[in-house]
Amino acid sequence: MIEKDFIRDITDKHLEGTTMFLVDITVRPGNSIVVEVDSDEGVSIDDCITLSREIESHLDRDTEDFELEVGSVGLTSPFRIPRQYKKNLGNEVEVLTKKGQKLSGILKSCDDDGFTLTVTKMVKPEGAKKKVAVNEDFSFGYQDVKHTKYLIRFK
Repeated sequence: MIEKDFIRDITDKHLEGTTMFLVDITVRPGNSIVVEVDSDEGVSIDDCITLSREIESHLDRDTEDFELEVGSVGLTSPFRIPRQYKKNLGNEVEVLTKKGQKLSGILKSCDDDGFTLTVTKMVKPEGAKKKVAVNEDFSFGYQDVKHTKYLIRFK
């Protein structure tokens, strides 16, 4: 079976010095390999083809047969690594916590341990006639959330 670390080394070397970064590698039984990448500037088909050819050049079909799929993560796919949070700073995201709480807000900050989400709520102050918008920050560790996704809104 083809080793995941072997594919990771090839991919990391190829992506070094580019705006692209590795999100995930899956090696399933039968050597079905799926490599997912992302970039701050978007991933083109040509980027995927070039990476696929680079990986394939290090593998020998005579030794071990394989199936290789290289692609970019989907726009609505959950974030899997902290680098995806960094890419989406300032964007609206949806967070589902492990406790079942669903929040939507602006991704304010992130680091290696977690991230901060700014949620805008409409609150009616005591004695006021109209509700006013109030921002509240929520901090999460990556291990505390089931998923975080980029939120697409059509207005």
